[in-house]
Amino acid sequence: MGKILVADDQRNMRTTLAMMLRSAGHEVDEAEDGAAACELGATGAYDVVLTDLRMGNVDGVEVLRRVKQEQPMTEVIVMTAYGTIESAVEAMRLGALDYMQKPFTEDELAVKVSRALESRMLRGQMQLFAQEFKAKYHFENIIGRSQAIRNVLGRVVKIAPTDAIVLITGESGTGKELIARAVHANSKRAEHPFVTVNCAAITETLLESELFGHARGAFTGAVSARKGLFEEADGGTFFFDEIAETTLAFQAKLLRAIQEGEFRRIGENRSISADIRVLAATNVDLKDAVAERRFRQDLYYRLNVARFHLPPLRDRREDVPLLFQFFLDKYNRKMNSRARLADGVMEQLVAYDYPGNVRELENMVEQAVALSTEGVISTDDILPQPTSRVASSRGKTLADMVDDAEREAVKAALRECDGNRERAAEVLGISPTTLWRKMTRLGVTFDSR
Repeated sequence: MGKILVADDQRNMRTTLAMMLRSAGHEVDEAEDGAAACELGATGAYDVVLTDLRMGNVDGVEVLRRVKQEQPMTEVIVMTAYGTIESAVEAMRLGALDYMQKPFTEDELAVKVSRALESRMLRGQMQLFAQEFKAKYHFENIIGRSQAIRNVLGRVVKIAPTDAIVLITGESGTGKELIARAVHANSKRAEHPFVTVNCAAITETLLESELFGHARGAFTGAVSARKGLFEEADGGTFFFDEIAETTLAFQAKLLRAIQEGEFRRIGENRSISADIRVLAATNVDLKDAVAERRFRQDLYYRLNVARFHLPPLRDRREDVPLLFQFFLDKYNRKMNSRARLADGVMEQLVAYDYPGNVRELENMVEQAVALSTEGVISTDDILPQPTSRVASSRGKTLADMVDDAEREAVKAALRECDGNRERAAEVLGISPTTLWRKMTRLGVTFDSR
């Protein structure tokens, strides 16, 4: 037995259906039009919504759309006296479980409703299983129901208990570190340290010192011996974020440390052993980097044992509503707010391409909760403004002007260093790899003139 909402603007039909369902033991509410059905159906109080297709200003298709948007667990059956193949296909595409053409018998109604209640129960069991799955495997912050995310999490569960090296690829902001932490949390090393280093944020000299440590007096400022992060991670997991930003010289030392399980502190001759599992992430295509001789081929093959690729958010738009709600709840609690999304904005959020991926969506929600007026998040509160509204008087955006400034700085450094990229990188205070990437993105080629 279930709780059912019957929506039909024909009073006789509505009351007859309600009476049939009540006689079968169901709890039934009635909605006299589509607007009332949308309001009641969005509450989540119903297992099944039975709605007529043609009803005044708000029809059954809109009821179906609204109910499935607000309460995806609720099953919807659409009924009509004007049954066509096109309307049936449209209803099923939008998420209707079933479709009935009037007139229908009481037995047919009973079968359809029974099937819908069974489907609702199975959905509930699947949701419960999903929650238990997240709790068991520490996936609390990995949100998504898309097939791509389910595939990644399935592989995490299989590979995490092993000691296999994992390479995680994907655009910036897709959640590579979250996956790395999930691998660690589900491994036999979970009780030991998880140590992470962002290779793009540290120069080569400091990176080597951070990882391997140094002896007293190894270089200017080394007033005492220091343990490296490799030693601190002994028994645990080490995560290299933005591994492609390292230099070829450092990559050679890292390869030896990974293969041999030992390394030397800067300024010392004796080797130190460390039992660590290595995870690495990058937003760069390492095959291309190898072909361009910016990344060692042997290190690439050593890292590419088990590979996870995280798709950009624009390729899994069905996850946007779930991610939005997760971040909205998070920042409502943090800011003691009750902000909610205005009608019609979710469709725009789903359609947006998110160049910054999940990280961009989270930042958008945090800002929207802080800036929302009267607790309602409008399109202007959350979505980036069109370029025309932020353009300068010369027709350039702030990003365009930043690119122009970077382009001129790179050209000037290359001219000063006669085209020597390593020296130009030193002048700019960035790694040669980062310089190469900027030159590629900005379309800079060296010209001494």
